[in-house]
Amino acid sequence: MFPFRELSVNLQQNIVRVIAKKILRDFWIKYPDCEQQLKSWYSEAIAAEWKSPNEIKREFPSASIIENNRFVFNIKGNSYRLIVKIN
Repeated sequence: MFPFRELSVNLQQNIVRVIAKKILRDFWIKYPDCEQQLKSWYSEAIAAEWKSPNEIKREFPSASIIENNRFVFNIKGNSYRLIVKIN
């Protein structure tokens, strides 16, 4: 069973700020086969200027929107799922 931790992202003035990169780092150290995909997601996320959920879906069409402003991103061909809360 994979650990469940929610990663928070703040959208402040349309700038993405990932609250806990350490969660990603800890995960890719334990599961190195997803390191490049998580680093890629992180790079894309911090460079993004999302203003709405639709913009996130446009950039990541396979992402799912779930309750409480959370998104599920498929990592490494859906081998892993990254759950992100958008504030």
